[in-house]
Amino acid sequence: MEQELIMYCAPTLASLKTASLFNLRYANEAQLQEQLLSWNACFAEKGVELLLLRRTETRALIYVFRRSFLSRDLALPGVDSFLKSCGYESTDAADALGTLREKLRASADFPHEIGIFLGYPLCDVCGFICNKGRKCKCVGCWKVYGDAQSARRLFAKYDKCRTVYGRLWREGRSVLQLTVTT
Repeated sequence: MEQELIMYCAPTLASLKTASLFNLRYANEAQLQEQLLSWNACFAEKGVELLLLRRTETRALIYVFRRSFLSRDLALPGVDSFLKSCGYESTDAADALGTLREKLRASADFPHEIGIFLGYPLCDVCGFICNKGRKCKCVGCWKVYGDAQSARRLFAKYDKCRTVYGRLWREGRSVLQLTVTT
């Protein structure tokens, strides 16, 4: 699981990004729950949490996030009304995550508003929905419909972070050592 955390979540661990997602293969439910409890205990002092969003018989979709960043993002102008239009009753982080989990478990598709939970700009999430994923200005971690120049700089920062974290991890640093405290 350490390799997946480094590969898919380095910008979140480095405190550059609100959240990340990755799929984890697991052998049995007890092992999965034990691993999540263990990681959450380790990461608690760093301000990082892992949440099981959805699972199949062999794969689990894990959401790695900084609750303080998520709360900040959910309080941004326009997010409340946008999420309400998507069926969310609250922008409290715990409540909103509960609704997101329910939506993910009820459908094989990803609800497009998941971008808000990953720290994507509201204009890009709305742009993706309105344009059905077409006509974007650029593509990186997400499709950009707003400020392409800022997004490209951010994508480059995320890429560099993944490269540096991957190298440091291969050289022997642990995921916990590489995680920034907030």
